[in-house]
Formats: sequence, structure tokens, C-alpha cells
Amino acid sequence: MTKLTTAPRDVFQTFLNFPLVEDLDALKADVAIIGMPYGSPYTIDELINDQTNAPTAVRRASQRISLGLDRYDFDIGGTLFDGQDVRIVDVGDVLGDAAGGHYGRAEAAIRKIRAAGALPITIGGDHGIPIPIFRALDGEGPITLVQIDAHLDWRDNVNGVREGYSSPIRRASEMAHIAEIFQLGIRGQGSARLEEVEAARAYGSNIITADEWQDIGTAVLLKRIPDGGRYYLTIDADGLDPAVMPAVEGPAPGGISYRQTIELIKGLFAKGRVVGMDIVEIAPARDVNEITSMTAGTIILNAIGAAVRTGQFRR
Repeated sequence: MTKLTTAPRDVFQTFLNFPLVEDLDALKADVAIIGMPYGSPYTIDELINDQTNAPTAVRRASQRISLGLDRYDFDIGGTLFDGQDVRIVDVGDVLGDAAGGHYGRAEAAIRKIRAAGALPITIGGDHGIPIPIFRALDGEGPITLVQIDAHLDWRDNVNGVREGYSSPIRRASEMAHIAEIFQLGIRGQGSARLEEVEAARAYGSNIITADEWQDIGTAVLLKRIPDGGRYYLTIDADGLDPAVMPAVEGPAPGGISYRQTIELIKGLFAKGRVVGMDIVEIAPARDVNEITSMTAGTIILNAIGAAVRTGQFRR
């Protein structure tokens, strides 16, 4: 039996109280919520940091975003499941260890989720955690990678670490099954030096700054993304404006709005098939009235609602 979380069933808080499924080998679901608290740290101090608490925080805050799945949601345009038979489960968290074996466990978990025909929605953890997810999708290409982020994340290594939170898009660019890359909401000054910007441009990454997205609008932006594709969406919480998601380590003013994010998600599901998504880089100790965790949960709900309405789960 492939089991993730070790918490007792009667104390583990699942996302929106969806059923906890502990055996991935027997998984039967349309959507699997999975927590990946641990990345590949740059220093010993980062081995366990506040972002490792984010999966728990988002699950806890999910209890505040819905009074019941039978309620009409005006962002989604109806009830979440729209009368359809949709199976959503929470499979718990990938266990961490100091030797970094959690990346292998994360990759194996995503492979099992996809083999079961389910859409994995991952709650991080830092932005290193999509790297094993990308690897697990190697049989599903070509995949168009869409990133919402304030930062480029194209570092080759930091302190000799090549799979940390500043490198996920660089690592993705090296994978044969990742085709076009769209980096949205980029702004300000992050870890990228001129050489990383040049490397991203040389690859052909479509870098759309927060200012440009604001100027052209989401509908025009979506037209730039190829139709009929397979998409993976990675959302760094600092890609959204700090007024929307304040609980991040690297807040950058002038970010993406909640509305832009939801419009993008609906547009991607309408264009083709989304094979996975994640929300990362939430630091719960910095939150205000759980607004960041609640926003993350609401984004997940909108993604599920969009998947339902575009026939992603029709059997």
C-alpha cells in the first residue's frame, strides 16, 4: 500500500472535509488534493520553514470558504459539481526526510494519481516541489507550462542545490516533455541575474510582466497560449498582489489580482486539458485573518468548478 500521511484518520483535517484516501494503489477519484510540504533547501535553516506548514493551513482555512457544496457560487457560476458525479479526495502529505527522499516519493505519488485518471492539485511547500511533479508527467507531453509568479525561477543552482525554489522553471526547460513555457506576472527584483534572464529568453520562454498582463487583459493573454494543449499550472502565492495573498516570504507590489487568476484558470480549462496544478510559497505565520490560505482554497475550488464545466471528468 502506498500511503502518504501518517496522521490518524480521526485527527487529519482534509481539504473541505473531502474523504481521506490513504492507499494510492487503490485510488478512485477525479481530483486528488495532495500536500507537499518539503522542498530542497539551500541552507540547514530552510529544511523546516514556515512554508512547510502551508498544506495544513490551507486545509484548515478551507472550512471557512464554503458553507456547503450545495451552495451557489457566483465565481464558479453555480454549485461546485453542477449536478455531476465528481469524486474528490485528499490523499494527505508527502512525508519529508533530511536526505531529500521526499522528492522521489512525490514523483511516485503523482504518477499513481495520474495513472488513476485523477487531476492532482498540490499544496506546497516552496517552489521547488513542482520539480518532481514535472518529472512524473514525462509520459504526458507535450505540456505547456504556465507559471504565475513575481519571480523568474531560472537559477541553475544556489549553494550547489539545483532543485530548490529558485530553479523549478529552469529544470522544467530541460525536460523533453515540457514544450512552451509562459511566465506570467513577473515583476520587480528577485533572484534572477542578467544571465538567467538571457537563458530564459534563449529558451523561448514567454515572459509576460504584471504590467503587460494588466495592459492587454486576460483574454488577449490566453490567445497567446496554444489551443487544444495539455497544460500544467504552477502558482506561486507571491505572484498575486500582497493585498490578495499577504503571507509570502517575498512580497512584491503590483501583482496579479484574484480576478485575473480565476479568469486565467477558467481559460486554460476551456482551451484544453489541465494535467495538474499547484499553489506554493505560502508562509502561514505571516497571514492576516487566514486570507492567504482562504484565497488559495478558493482558487482550488474555482479550478475544480472550471474542470467540471469543461467536461474534464466526463466518463
